[in-house]
Amino acid sequence: MKVNENCVGCGQCTAFCKKDAIIVKSKARITDKCVECGICAAYCPMKAIEVGE
Repeated sequence: MKVNENCVGCGQCTAFCKKDAIIVKSKARITDKCVECGICAAYCPMKAIEVGE
């Protein structure tokens, strides 16, 4: 999982992450708790989270 430059730090992705693997300060950051399920990417309104490498 990768956060791209579209991230505005809205935090909506954190509401859907079942592993509590996203930290948002000025932008989202994916932690090592991530299991790459892709739920956060599906709900990101800015399409700022990319699944895969």
